[in-house]
Amino acid sequence: QVHLVESGGGLVQPGGSLRLSCTASGSISSINIMGWYRQAPGQSRDYVARITTVGSTDYADSVKGRFTISRDNAKNTVYLQMNELKPEDTGVYYCNANANTPPGTTWFWGQGTQVTVSS
Repeated sequence: QVHLVESGGGLVQPGGSLRLSCTASGSISSINIMGWYRQAPGQSRDYVARITTVGSTDYADSVKGRFTISRDNAKNTVYLQMNELKPEDTGVYYCNANANTPPGTTWFWGQGTQVTVSS
């Protein structure tokens, strides 16, 4: 089992920045990919970014050049630095992790943290 706890959400003005954190506990050594998704009110949960154990990253087109995902393996934490925030970035941001659970893998999710971009 992997337990994920997000933090760092809040209210920010357009053009501002926030840094989200997600700390993992439990079967840490089994984790492969960690990432972020977001869900706006009344919308589906959409992919934002992911990072592998060796630091390879990938981003949704909507956040490329503005968001940066990083990982501190010593702290079992993944970060999402969000710059140049726009109102359309508003939503609940969820951390997830893919972990080995033989014979396959399992996706685990955090409880989410609210990000509101508004003037």
